[in-house]
Amino acid sequence: MKAYELLFIVAPTIDDETRAGVMKRIETTLAEANGVVDNVDNWGKRKLAYEINGLSDGDYTLIDFHADPQSIAELDRVLRINDAVVRHMVVARTDRD
Repeated sequence: MKAYELLFIVAPTIDDETRAGVMKRIETTLAEANGVVDNVDNWGKRKLAYEINGLSDGDYTLIDFHADPQSIAELDRVLRINDAVVRHMVVARTDRD
């Protein structure tokens, strides 16, 4: 398994229940692919570099995890179809393998 980092942004107006649902869906997707979540770091509300869909702020969350490279496409698909997620990015961390 390889080390990855996922940063995703949700609208700051979204309630905690919806945000927890997004986290649960990410954890479920990784667990189905035998991935392991190492660390979850909630950065909180921050200013966006540019306006996205009328939003100037976003609630950031950073997740460090290990997974097989084949499971990244499924994780990306799940995050794209989730309306609560404004933006996301998955990066391979070769320094943590």
